[in-house]
Amino acid sequence: MQLNQQTAVITGSSRGIGRAIALRMAQEGARVVVNGTDASRVNEVVEEIHQNGGVAIGIAESVHTMKGGARIISAAMAEFGQVDILVNNAGIIRDKMAHKLSEEDWDAVINTHLKGAFSCIHAALPGMRERRQGCIINMTSTAALTGTAGQLNYSAAKAGLLGMTWTLALELSDYGISVNAIAPAALTDMSAPYVERARRDAEAAGQSLPDYWRIGTPEEAAELAVALSLPQCRELSGEIFSVNGGDIGLWARPKHELLTSRKSGHWMASEIAAELLTKSSN
Repeated sequence: MQLNQQTAVITGSSRGIGRAIALRMAQEGARVVVNGTDASRVNEVVEEIHQNGGVAIGIAESVHTMKGGARIISAAMAEFGQVDILVNNAGIIRDKMAHKLSEEDWDAVINTHLKGAFSCIHAALPGMRERRQGCIINMTSTAALTGTAGQLNYSAAKAGLLGMTWTLALELSDYGISVNAIAPAALTDMSAPYVERARRDAEAAGQSLPDYWRIGTPEEAAELAVALSLPQCRELSGEIFSVNGGDIGLWARPKHELLTSRKSGHWMASEIAAELLTKSSN
């Protein structure tokens, strides 16, 4: 078992990918902290880990406030004395087109995904920095990298996690703490409605289901998270990985391209517009 004596906190681990990560890390010997907002679901995962011979505790708590994140990390510290692995997986969706999106819908998604990750990271970092070791994995999405109509709040939150991953990797490189992100494609209760809708649309059009919607399992996504948490992978940091079934990929960072340059004088707006249109048509 490759995670013996390691304590892993996985937020949003009462179902879906988070649950699969919790179960798999426990198999590798990690002492797991299972988290979710539904106490009965949390307890079910904890009991499953116990039945399989693993070590786990559960804490039913929302990550969307700083106090919530601190309570989760405090529970791990009180029981196991340290946090070695933090997987920021907790998330919700409230999908609407932008003009129909309410402030409540925006805040709920941003606070759960983005502030939720920060609340746990903020609480876990003092111990990780002091011990000069740790692993942080942020669960992001292709919505952050390509955009998805009807998911402005979700796309913004997940894109924020990209910036958080890159920045933390820089800040923590001298402390032996790796920070990476995973953009998974897996069939969960959150993604299932979208897959089913795509299937119905394809059938109505007399077509087969597009390859984009042929997605893997939570267990396959969990395997990548476990791999990144292994001691031999802790040198990897600041990367954004993808996983869909047996396909594992690496997202390239945004690259800057100089479109045009003027060494003297200043550009007029009409000139810039003409340059942009010329470049975009090439």
